[in-house]
Amino acid sequence: MQFPIHTKETAPDASRATLATTEKKYGFLPNLYGVLAESPAAVQAYAGINKALEQSALSPVEQQVVTLVISAANNCTYCVGAHSTVAKMVRMPEDVLDALRTQRPLSDRKLNALRTVVLSILHHRGWVPEDDLEFFAAAGYEQRHLLDVLTIVALKTLSNYTNHIAHTPLDPQFAAQAWKAHTATGG
Repeated sequence: MQFPIHTKETAPDASRATLATTEKKYGFLPNLYGVLAESPAAVQAYAGINKALEQSALSPVEQQVVTLVISAANNCTYCVGAHSTVAKMVRMPEDVLDALRTQRPLSDRKLNALRTVVLSILHHRGWVPEDDLEFFAAAGYEQRHLLDVLTIVALKTLSNYTNHIAHTPLDPQFAAQAWKAHTATGG
């Protein structure tokens, strides 16, 4: 299958408003949205979850930790590049970003607990062992945070898998943060 990267002009009518809003928000239309636009349901779902995450209990840095852990674990070069750019915009410490991009544990105890629970969710397909949940809670996270993590898992599953299938090219705006998959070096 060859997936087009739609513009506001080429997208199905029901996707055009979402693309216009996205372009206005970011100053350009990311290729992922152009690909998702083929399905109004997919592009609206992705934009809707992103909008809902504005109410997340997770800080912008914590949200990017989650997106980068998921995207690196799923070997999504597009999302790691894009979210590395966003991570810099939200002032994620450089050592944290480097560790996430190379799939290493984080030196920050709380952020590492977040990383650990995300990996546990992915590895156990949601059947997270109680010890991992307790470790997460001991770091200061609550149920609301865990549900926000699951919301980001849903968001990144949609985008990572779309990018794998469509071979979405990285936008020039994210090129400075281009990423190649690394082998995980530990839990």
